[in-house]
Amino acid sequence: MKYKTIDDIDVTNKRVFLRVDFNVPLTKEAPYTITDDTRIRAALPTIEALIKRGAKLIVASHLGRPKGAPEEKYSLNPVFEHLKQLVKSNVTFANDCIGPDVEKHADALKPGEILLLENLRFHPEEEKNDPSFAQLLAKLADVYVDDAFGAAHRAHASIEGITHFMKVKAAGYLMDKELKYLGGLLTNPARPFIAIIGGAKISGKIDVIQSLLNHADKVLIGGGMTYTFLKAQGLEIGKSLVEEDKVELAKSLLDRSQCHLVIPVDSVVAREFKNDAEYKTVSAVTIPSDWMGVDIGPETIKLFTKEIEGAKTIVWNGPMGVFEMPNFATGTLAIANAMASATANGATTVVGGGDSVAAVEQAGLADKMSHVSTGGGASLEFLEGKVLPGVKTLEE
Repeated sequence: MKYKTIDDIDVTNKRVFLRVDFNVPLTKEAPYTITDDTRIRAALPTIEALIKRGAKLIVASHLGRPKGAPEEKYSLNPVFEHLKQLVKSNVTFANDCIGPDVEKHADALKPGEILLLENLRFHPEEEKNDPSFAQLLAKLADVYVDDAFGAAHRAHASIEGITHFMKVKAAGYLMDKELKYLGGLLTNPARPFIAIIGGAKISGKIDVIQSLLNHADKVLIGGGMTYTFLKAQGLEIGKSLVEEDKVELAKSLLDRSQCHLVIPVDSVVAREFKNDAEYKTVSAVTIPSDWMGVDIGPETIKLFTKEIEGAKTIVWNGPMGVFEMPNFATGTLAIANAMASATANGATTVVGGGDSVAAVEQAGLADKMSHVSTGGGASLEFLEGKVLPGVKTLEE
């Protein structure tokens, strides 16, 4: 995959349209404030590098799912207030993302200054990838930089459409890092390479499991999807989560993978789906009929930890149990700790978005991983081997 990064282009005294992913969580009631600024901080190296080189920076993002019209709870104004505290440059805010007023504002920028645009999704044309809307966005700048890996799987106007009207295109540092780490998993991983896939349902992870079975030496399965695989082996799973329509598919994956697919050997089971429910550990082959699986058990933790300790490359996507309930977070936290140890011992560790990112952050181990992906859906689709619109447009 060949593409330019911001280190390959001249941005001095040029207006740069920087697409970021500032889709951050906010408080539920006004005055709206940011509850987690991870995505903003992730874009700071790109922002700071462009400012240092004298770019006139126009920063654009979506936030939430407004219905194609302005809504206060989806305004990027809280992001503007926060960004002002994080950067030393002069930051201003536009009350729209297109139109004559925004164009005047963009034209008046001085080198090193930042203009943050209002939520792109306040216009329905953004998600429709409307060419006229994309052209109006392109009018604002001379150069396009994409640092929004978290939105790279969306063929939207600010991600795909705009690039047809911009001669100079480049990836920001965050986009480049994501592509190098995730791309490295599918092209030339140091071996042994193991993948750990968790989460509630097989249906959301089928493509990524099938893709990783072609690349990884072993795929370890955890989370709610475990019980569909156990049922496919003809075992009793009690009241555990199961996708009846995916049992045959799970059986075919087990048959195809032989020893590459590793299924839990024991489970923590509970009488009810709540943290203070009665729970115990049982063998994977002896789940009582009126209990449900809620986490991997201690023998599975040992088994998975041994695989992680022996690996040179590890990718993890999805929790091992109901980790939002403290009593059933043990397996997920054990995987996070094992991956942190593996990183310290020289392995490349990648956490692929979504709940597993929340888990390593909850454990205070995010900075102990080689790479924590900012893209939930985007990282999954990338690992499935799909071509992402936001990546394809950057390719030379």
